[in-house]
Amino acid sequence: MKIKSINIENFRNIKDLSLDFDDVNIIWGENAQGKTNLIEAIYLFTGGKSFRGAKDNQLVMMGEEQSRLKIEFEGSSREQNAEINIKNKRVASLNGVKKKSAAALSDEIKAVIFSPVHLNMIKDGPGERRKFIDAALCQLKSNYRNLLKEYNRCLNQRNTLLKDLKNNPELDSLLYIWNKNCAISGAKIVYQRKKYIEALTPYVKDIFSGISSGNEEIDLKYVSAVEYGNEVEEIEKKLLRALENNKFQDMQNRATSVGPHRDDIEILINGTSARIYGSQGQQRSCVLALKLAEASLLEQITKKEPIALLDDVMSELDEKRQDYILNHIKNRQVFITCCDKETILRLKNGKTFHIEKGFLID
Repeated sequence: MKIKSINIENFRNIKDLSLDFDDVNIIWGENAQGKTNLIEAIYLFTGGKSFRGAKDNQLVMMGEEQSRLKIEFEGSSREQNAEINIKNKRVASLNGVKKKSAAALSDEIKAVIFSPVHLNMIKDGPGERRKFIDAALCQLKSNYRNLLKEYNRCLNQRNTLLKDLKNNPELDSLLYIWNKNCAISGAKIVYQRKKYIEALTPYVKDIFSGISSGNEEIDLKYVSAVEYGNEVEEIEKKLLRALENNKFQDMQNRATSVGPHRDDIEILINGTSARIYGSQGQQRSCVLALKLAEASLLEQITKKEPIALLDDVMSELDEKRQDYILNHIKNRQVFITCCDKETILRLKNGKTFHIEKGFLID
């Protein structure tokens, strides 16, 4: 798909802005001028909430009653349009037909987003890396979100029971029930994650090689205290056994010590941990490769071409890595924000937009 144009009214610090886009689009200017607001407005058309964590009513320009966003785009081999009106919540329409919810736009418009907050995927603990994999799977598998909810429900019940067992040992017979339930839903989650990483890795390797000019190699590894195996039934048996074996430790800690909620995805550069040994530029390159690989795999599976929204991606990258982002991302529309005017001079094909105080500067 390709977004041809956007019109923004009363969104964040953007009063009135209309832009026509190309395949590669560079939005540049000083900090706090509205570059990220523009990226955020585009992202809302994927059906997701603000990637910056804002509530809908916080998106409306201060002093205004509502915000209006409209795009013209090519999708499903035809010209289409979508509109979002924001007051207390988002109300969306597609080709003039009101949708039941803004989330329904995700059926037609898909995107992957990189923002500096995603560097936490490398720098922080396993939770951020699990979140990346789970969010990607939620876009691909209609039942995966429900699977996560079911596992978390079982996990919470087991943890509650662990806390009660000290004073109520007669409840011990119930523990096996929640062990079994956690193992059933947990095994399906682990299986889906491992299959996703297996499918994602070739794309990540290819993109990361391009970003690093072939000088570095990336790899992904699913890490767990449990040696799961590869099939759902095998994973379920081994997870159940681990839950049973860790019973007394878990009773002492009053928390479940094994399972998909404790697993990790290790990211390696040339065989060593990107989190521990990677430079700032290498870590940023890792996240960018993961995000672009996510887009490629999403396109392969859904047959819908997602756009790439890259917010402040150029910082801490050398010229070769910047050149890859500007001129060598193929087969998808790209939106990039940056502060450095010199960066845009290296763009070979595409459009640039200078944003200042929410306005386009000629």
